[in-house]
Amino acid sequence: MSLGDQMQIRDGELIAAVDMGSNSFHMVVARVEHGEPRVIDRLRDTVRMAAGLRSDGTLDAERRARALNCLARFGQRIAGIPSLRVRAVATNTVRRLASPQAFLTAAEAALGHPVEIVSGREEGRLIFLGAAHDLPASREPRLVIDVGGGSTEFIIGRGLAPLHTESVQAGCIASTLRFFPGGKLNRKRWQRARSELGVLLQQFTEEYREAGWHEAFGSSGSAKAIDAVVQAMKLSDDGITPAALAALRDTLIDQGQIGNLKLPGLAEDRAPVFAGAVAIFEAAFEALGIDRLRVCESSMREGLLWDLLGRAGGSDPRTASIDSLAARYGVDRAQARRVESTALQLFDQAARAWKLDQEDREWLSWASRVHEIGLAIAHSQHHHHGSYILRHADLAGFSRQEQQLLAAVVEMHRRKPDKGLISALPQRYRSVARHITALLRLAVLFRRARRAESLPPMKLTATSQRLKLALPAAWLEQHPLSEADLEQEQAPMAELGLTLELSSM
Repeated sequence: MSLGDQMQIRDGELIAAVDMGSNSFHMVVARVEHGEPRVIDRLRDTVRMAAGLRSDGTLDAERRARALNCLARFGQRIAGIPSLRVRAVATNTVRRLASPQAFLTAAEAALGHPVEIVSGREEGRLIFLGAAHDLPASREPRLVIDVGGGSTEFIIGRGLAPLHTESVQAGCIASTLRFFPGGKLNRKRWQRARSELGVLLQQFTEEYREAGWHEAFGSSGSAKAIDAVVQAMKLSDDGITPAALAALRDTLIDQGQIGNLKLPGLAEDRAPVFAGAVAIFEAAFEALGIDRLRVCESSMREGLLWDLLGRAGGSDPRTASIDSLAARYGVDRAQARRVESTALQLFDQAARAWKLDQEDREWLSWASRVHEIGLAIAHSQHHHHGSYILRHADLAGFSRQEQQLLAAVVEMHRRKPDKGLISALPQRYRSVARHITALLRLAVLFRRARRAESLPPMKLTATSQRLKLALPAAWLEQHPLSEADLEQEQAPMAELGLTLELSSM
């Protein structure tokens, strides 16, 4: 099977997405039909991870056990699906853990597949992608709001593309615990919630109002729960309105205690976090001037399925993010193309021995395109500057671990490689980081002249701990600087666990 064939997803194959939300864990399994995901199974568990997050960034034992038990059940259902066909992501609560990797290691063992952490903005992109595929086609901009357990995402987009994405640290669990401690509901507490949430939303509301949208949709379980109660109480005949939210707020305050909530249409498992969700939506309606919000059935888990198909079908958003980043920081594109071409030429000779696949080839391609972004800050230590940018930029399509991998490769592409950067990566990325760093270093060395010139025929032979590079003797004689650079490269390669052997042919 070729490298490209490994990535393609054909009709009839199964794919799956796991959404490890702060309130609920969701999994969807789909069969690909005519290039689209057709959901054939869904699993959900109200884990409420956010309720177990302590102030010191640790997770209490009960919530941790509940999360891992849920993932073990999910893992049984998708045990036969290859990991290339599964995307599992963790959101706000795992983002906020003091030591997320310790939890992720256990989570991946339980699920049997890799788990990635996504940023709030990447979460928003995936939410909009799922919602947009579910809604009728429209050329008008739309607003999508997703109130999760630990955070809320606000996205304005057109078609399938998000135009504005914001994530705020306010979710139905966190807000319920913060504003209604002990479960007590009264008007004073509600006013405090409205006021503080309104201040939190002010950071982007003016920009959103100026951008505008045609329709507003709620895509999460919180929106569905509120809509179900609004319809059951006959507060609106079409979606959620400001008047319906106000009537719902008054009803909640009249009942006085979260533990005693009795509302038509309210599921039992939603009652403990319902007040926080209503408060967030009421603040959002006021801040953004929303007059009606309808419910969308699809959200991030469906967005993950579509994103998985996009990655396999050649429309990977990560490539666009890399090219956009290179443009933003004024990368010398001609030099980047020369380095990329050389690096991939070397990759193709080492791939089989190092068991590298098409996705690994893409990592090398992306690293080549942005290995010099740090030059926009300073030439001195530009590999460190570039690494910092890659770690902290909002890059659509990339998880936090993926950005960490890319940053590590760029930081190690010159000077003495820091082995600690590799050991800090998730286990599944360490080998590829070591290998593509070695190839990128060689490509940069060969393209040191920064001009269009033909390279000599080169033969690269790889083993697990050795690289043998053979070059024409005449070329080496005519390029003494390159020969010296290659000889000096042997010590840095040793830091990557590789012995570099040079020979002439």
